[in-house]
Amino acid sequence: MQRVVLSRGLQVNWMSFFADFLLAGMVFGPPIAPFLAASGVFLLPGIADIIYFMGNHVCPQPTLGLELSPPFIMAVCMRCYGTVTGLLITRIFYEVTGRKGIFWLGQYGWDGAAFASVLMMAYPLELAAQVFGLWDFNNYIVTPFGLITGLAWGLFTMPILHFRKTL
Repeated sequence: MQRVVLSRGLQVNWMSFFADFLLAGMVFGPPIAPFLAASGVFLLPGIADIIYFMGNHVCPQPTLGLELSPPFIMAVCMRCYGTVTGLLITRIFYEVTGRKGIFWLGQYGWDGAAFASVLMMAYPLELAAQVFGLWDFNNYIVTPFGLITGLAWGLFTMPILHFRKTL
């Protein structure tokens, strides 16, 4: 019995592992950065600087992040963090549903890609509306638009990133 169990070996889906690693960094990095920066403990402010550097290059409005540890703000705005939250929700939902269901958009081919693309436009359309003066930046407005984009992105990509071959 022991020989049969050990001979199979550990199978790791490296793409899934890498995607989860990046998602963990996107979930925990932005809200932790202000506390690391405020700590002043040895290397922690340097780690916060790295997180802020990444946030400045992926977020269109990083200066509008929440002030979590005054005077330090979150590394991204709530629109971007809403997107990350949507990705996290779909990742958890993907495991809970046993990777099955009609809602995973990747199974519909080009139709699923088109539907996901339309939903993903919530983020840029809201940003454009803000830039053109239809409304001011408000966390209660931008967060749901980011969340819709993250959910759409996750509903399309989770089956692609976390596909497991069955033996």
